This record gives sequence, C-alpha cells and structure tokens, in this order.
Amino acid sequence: MPLGLVEFEWQIWGHYHAMIMERISRIGLIINGKTVLIAALAVISTWVSLQVGAVADFPLTIISTAVIFPIVFSIGHAYKRRENALDDYGTIKAHGRAMYFAARDWLPDGDEAARRARLDAIEACLIHLLSSCRAMFKGERDCVATAEREVYASFSELSVFVKMLREDGLPSGECSRCNQYLSKMIVAFESVKHIYQYRTPRTLRAFSDFFIVLLPLLYGPYFAYLAVEYEAPSMTYVMPALFAIILAGLDNIQTHLEDPFDQIGPDDVAINAEKFVELLGCGEVGETSEDARELLAKLEGCPTT
Repeated sequence: MPLGLVEFEWQIWGHYHAMIMERISRIGLIINGKTVLIAALAVISTWVSLQVGAVADFPLTIISTAVIFPIVFSIGHAYKRRENALDDYGTIKAHGRAMYFAARDWLPDGDEAARRARLDAIEACLIHLLSSCRAMFKGERDCVATAEREVYASFSELSVFVKMLREDGLPSGECSRCNQYLSKMIVAFESVKHIYQYRTPRTLRAFSDFFIVLLPLLYGPYFAYLAVEYEAPSMTYVMPALFAIILAGLDNIQTHLEDPFDQIGPDDVAINAEKFVELLGCGEVGETSEDARELLAKLEGCPTT
C-alpha cells in the first residue's frame, strides 16, 4: 500500500477517533453522578416495594405535570436566552469593527503615524471592552462589580476616542454615526448583562429539583406493579433506571444551558477578544489574501506584485 494512502487513512481514523471521544465526553455531561444516584434510588425503591409487596398502578400524568413540563419549559427559555446573548455579542463585535473602519478609512489620508496611533487606540479600547466582558461573565461572582466598572470604563474610552476623531477632522455627521454605533454596543451589553443576571426563577428550579429526587422514590410501587404484571424478572429494574436517567438527563441539560458563559458545556458563548482584535486588520493593504490583492489591484487599475 502506498505510503501516502496509509497516512491518509490514519488521518481519517484520527478524525473519527477524536469525534467519537468528543461525543462520549458530551454524554458524560448528561449522565453524571447525580444521574447515577437518582437511578440507584429508583432501583432501591422498586426492590423494597417488591420485597414488601407494595404494588400500585400510579398515573403517569403526575410525572409530566411535576417534572417534564417545568424542565422542558426551562430548557426552551434557557436556549432563547443563549440565542439572544449570541445576537447581542454579535452586535457588540459588528459595531466595534465598524468603529475601527471609521478610524481607518473615514479620515483623509495624511500622517501615517497619526493613522497608526488611531488604530492602536481603537484596538486597545476594543480589547479592553471584550476582555472586561469576558471577566465579568466568566469570572467569579465576587469580581462581577469590578469587571462591570471596567466595561463601563472601556465604553467611556470609546466615547473619548470618537471625540478624538472629531478633533482630527472627522465631520460631525460621521461622528454622530460613530456615537450611534457606541450607543448600540451599550444597549447590547446591557441586554447580555441582564441575561447573565436573571435566569430561570429559583422557585421553579427548586420545584423541579425536589420532584426529580422524590418521584423515582414514590414510583417504586408502580415499577413493582409493572414487574408483576408483565412477569419479566430480567427487566424489573430497567424501567426505573431508565426513568431516572431521563429525568436527571433533562435536568442536566437545563443546568448546562442555564449560564451560557461558564464554559462548562459545549454550547456556551465564548468571548475571544484576542482573535477579534487580531482579525480587525483583515482587508488592509499589505494584510489581505492573494485573491483580495488581485481584486484591489483591478479596482485601482495597477498590476499585482
């Protein structure tokens, strides 16, 4: 077999192996110690019910009313909060990039040193803003107030930067547009902050947590009834364990979606300030790809080098 083909097959195997391991790790986020504990309680309750002869045909509507509906309701709202946070995060980045372009392209060409100083200043403001947001949403609760002040300080720096653009000769109409960009960034941050601070009502969470533990215990007689009714000794403890795994798994999903910034689950919102600032210069002369250089050359009527 050719050496190149062997290397290609090993690359494919490595890709599938990494994908399988990632899937397994995600399953571990759903089936954890809490799931095993609740499943064990359900199995023990069923065993005790069989030993004492306590069998009963309970209605299953209690499960959907007490646990399934509240958890599914909470998952839906937690997912909406995550999507809203992503939209607002995108708004902050998009308008920050627009302010960078304004500093780069809206002023007449002049002193290159002054232009570079403006770009360095806006990059410093934006990385300060996003780093402070990351520290606020991902850090410890005790540090939230300090990080929040840093976020507002970075917005103040951006406001001063717009004033500096006006002093450098940017027309008042364009300065007003930059202030609108800044205003929309502040609105988006306030929205994300409220998503971070106000989550699923604590009473609803307490209600679900209580019945997730209680119902597998109370439904022991029901699972004992099923074992006697269907005369399937080998399947006696499968249903209570599966019942508990489903309830605890849904609760774990809701828990991971509860805070979209904690970086514990695979679906969390990651704020990468360094990458954002690194990509701000994409499109500048000297930093574009070959295709972009060719397009710029055609637009400017000069040959490529």
